[in-house]
Amino acid sequence: MKINKYVKIAAGSILGIVLLLFIVLVVHIATVKPTVYDNATLQISRIDFKQPIDSAMAKQINRDMKSIKGVKNPSVFADKKVVVYYHDMTIANSEQVYTQLMAKGNYNASRYVVPAALASNGVCPVMDEDSFSFKFSRGIQRIFN
Repeated sequence: MKINKYVKIAAGSILGIVLLLFIVLVVHIATVKPTVYDNATLQISRIDFKQPIDSAMAKQINRDMKSIKGVKNPSVFADKKVVVYYHDMTIANSEQVYTQLMAKGNYNASRYVVPAALASNGVCPVMDEDSFSFKFSRGIQRIFN
């Protein structure tokens, strides 16, 4: 049976595009190097609030967090009742920041401590080490490195 000329062109075009995108993916994986940050003393921490946070309280928490020495970029998520912030570990640790925040206001909150099982993971907790995409990326990196 004779295949239509247009079907051959369409199939060839689709195959060519897929091959081109695959080559671009492989080149990208092979050439991207991990970003090195010069902030080895910067750590992210979190405080969970047990009470609802309204807009006035969120502003007050933000002011209180910014006034603590070593705290950078505090973010108040009122809908989740969480404050996430960066702090310089050479100036203050998360326990000291939590203690100072509790001294500044009458907050019903607790410091979030990462479970030991999660802290011992070697890669991002979102990335599954048994997934095809992780194994594929790792294989391409091993070939070109």
